[in-house]
Amino acid sequence: MKKAYKIEVDCANCANLMEDAARKTPGVKDASVNFMTLKMNVEFEEGKDPSTVMQEVLKNCKKVEDDCEIFI
Repeated sequence: MKKAYKIEVDCANCANLMEDAARKTPGVKDASVNFMTLKMNVEFEEGKDPSTVMQEVLKNCKKVEDDCEIFI
């Protein structure tokens, strides 16, 4: 399952770091962040609950940039 999320991030480098953090989150098969459109596309592993996984993605992304936001 794939979903798109609106994000708030301050710079392109932070967006790249958020993408890496999202990809390393258990339950995420793939993730990409587009800084220009402020969107994060996430593909979830089979059988995983997107809302639960996205809570962990947000926690991991806040380690990169503590004021980032993902609108879940």
